[in-house]
Amino acid sequence: MGELIWIFASASVINNFTLTYFLGLCPFFGVSGRLGTAFRLGLANTLVLLVTATATWALNTFVLAHAPYLRLISFIVVIASTVQFVELVVRRWSPRLFQALGIFLPLITTNCAIVGLALFQTNRGYGLVEGLVYALGAGAGLTLALAIMAGLRERCASSRVPRLVQGTALSFIVAGILSLAFMGFAGLFGAAA
Repeated sequence: MGELIWIFASASVINNFTLTYFLGLCPFFGVSGRLGTAFRLGLANTLVLLVTATATWALNTFVLAHAPYLRLISFIVVIASTVQFVELVVRRWSPRLFQALGIFLPLITTNCAIVGLALFQTNRGYGLVEGLVYALGAGAGLTLALAIMAGLRERCASSRVPRLVQGTALSFIVAGILSLAFMGFAGLFGAAA
């Protein structure tokens, strides 16, 4: 049980995909303008990560044991299919969220954090339970990064910010400071797996 907690904490905070590995930056900069939208996109990404972790485990265990050269293309097919499913579900159950997410919902397909999860999970030899915990931690970390950035952007929108650093410049400065803060967790806990 302690190992599962460590996998979750490592994926969500210590080795945060967005702020430590710099994966998933497209939604991080694109959708983090409002807290509600950022949180919902984080949940959609978490759902895709969980399905991808399950499919990755199944592919590695039953299909790709003797054909590792098909691994990457198989992962991409699974991710694209999962994103299409999530897009249909969001469109049906929450049309307003579908409109708010816009192009960023189908862009989950090209989110390198999703492919990164599949490859990291494979390279670390995680089983089904470890893979699901890892995916849940990665999704929580991505949601956390999106929510922090959205909260800071909302706060900056209501503050007096010098014109020189408004917009993209401020986003990059804030992202850099957040990244430094999250990389500090790795220093506190050693080189986490």
